[in-house]
Amino acid sequence: MFDSRKLLTGKRKYLFVLIILLLGCLICAAFSMAGNDDFDIARREVLLRDIGHELLLQSGDSTSRVLPVEKIAENEYRVSFEKELTFKPEDLVNTIKRLLGKDPLTSDYVVNVLNRGKAGIAYGYAISKNKKNDIVPCRGRVQPTARYSIDIKFKPTGINTAKNGYLLSSLSFLAIIGFIFLRTVMPRSAPSDGERTKIFTLGSVSFNPSKQQLIINNKTIDLTGTEIRVLRIFALSPNEVIERSRLQKEIWEDEGVIVGRSLDMFISKLRKKLELDPNVNIVVIRGKGYKLEVNS
Repeated sequence: MFDSRKLLTGKRKYLFVLIILLLGCLICAAFSMAGNDDFDIARREVLLRDIGHELLLQSGDSTSRVLPVEKIAENEYRVSFEKELTFKPEDLVNTIKRLLGKDPLTSDYVVNVLNRGKAGIAYGYAISKNKKNDIVPCRGRVQPTARYSIDIKFKPTGINTAKNGYLLSSLSFLAIIGFIFLRTVMPRSAPSDGERTKIFTLGSVSFNPSKQQLIINNKTIDLTGTEIRVLRIFALSPNEVIERSRLQKEIWEDEGVIVGRSLDMFISKLRKKLELDPNVNIVVIRGKGYKLEVNS
């Protein structure tokens, strides 16, 4: 007789290996993306230093230094200068837009120019992926020479959003796969030891599940594994209505699919095997299910 316990054990092993592989792929992908983050951030900082360099040249300064770029907050950086400089707002806007255009992760950002000798913002503007949302005031006004620093805050798209979206979608996919396979390997309610060895007497019918046999009027009739499961449900509740949905659930759902026509087929086969005893029959209860009628 087919040992379903071995099948369930095999399925559990398969599920365990699959989950481990998926987790491994997820972890590798996360580390890979973290490595890409480091590279993209380093590249962005180089572009920011290049912005400072060009602004110094536009101010007529080819000798003083651009100070190290500071990361002052998440997605926000500061470009500072060794000496004073002056700038035209339109040149500042065009230079930053041109150089940040080389950063594929940059879409929307806000630029604030701070005068280190005074409180407040000396100049600021905002650039959006949708040009209609750009805010660029005070064009054409040359800013006085001063000790400026430039803060650039990027909209948190690109690196972080892509990574978080990838991880969330991967975890969701893993959860769905786990749920599907857990449904297929969850053991069905197994008969107790007493039920396995119990011989059911239904009229003149003797039903022996452990031997997969019916004995009717001294005639032995063999049963299949599915026929045994169906008949056992009826034999445990003779003359009671068994809902069709219950039969389908207990017999087929744990195998991953519910087959409606298969139930009708097995009911039909069992009826034929029970025909030798006219006092035992499986009848249809319309709109509800089936009943094993046993007449004394």
